[in-house]
Amino acid sequence: MQANPRKTTSVRHLGQVEIAALRDKVAALPESLWNAENAVKPNRFGALDATRHIIFRFVSNFVDWRNSYERPLWQEWKPLLQPVLDAATAPYCYQRSAFPRVMLARMAPGGVIHPHRDENPAAKWPHKIHVPLVTNDQVIFYVGGHAHQFTEGQAVEVNNMDIHAVENRGTTDRIHLIFEFYDLDQPEPEWLGQIQRAAIGAQRSA
Repeated sequence: MQANPRKTTSVRHLGQVEIAALRDKVAALPESLWNAENAVKPNRFGALDATRHIIFRFVSNFVDWRNSYERPLWQEWKPLLQPVLDAATAPYCYQRSAFPRVMLARMAPGGVIHPHRDENPAAKWPHKIHVPLVTNDQVIFYVGGHAHQFTEGQAVEVNNMDIHAVENRGTTDRIHLIFEFYDLDQPEPEWLGQIQRAAIGAQRSA
């Protein structure tokens, strides 16, 4: 399964976006909401370690990025999230786009995300975008063995097909808006149809 050839092969800087209103709302979130949302999140991957998440949108399965759903907080947060999503992705100049996964990720001081690739097929096609909302100068993001530091409001695409990891060596939280994004008008890869046919065949034979 080949990844989308339009995806960055390392890190692509997309420019500074306005995050003040979104950051203020995130700062006001009670710990109880972080804990409650993290307890029911659908992205329970071992590499994420103790990083907590609030999920707004997510894929319906880990094969097909075209099928996604809204979680309960999406409608409340959409007026603040959508302008940031649109501004961060403006450099791509896609006429029609979709955002299958949208979330907040909060890493405590001393936290890590272990080296990994996003292996599921649904992660191979969309662009993976990070927008730091709260960070410090001791947060290190590794992509393909290279260390990067991202400042607040700086939108970046990262290559989730390569080995990537994060360390928060600072004394404050690191909170990112993370989302996936793809061009609705881009032709779909041939392997997607092959996976779908195989899944249908497995269901019929079950």
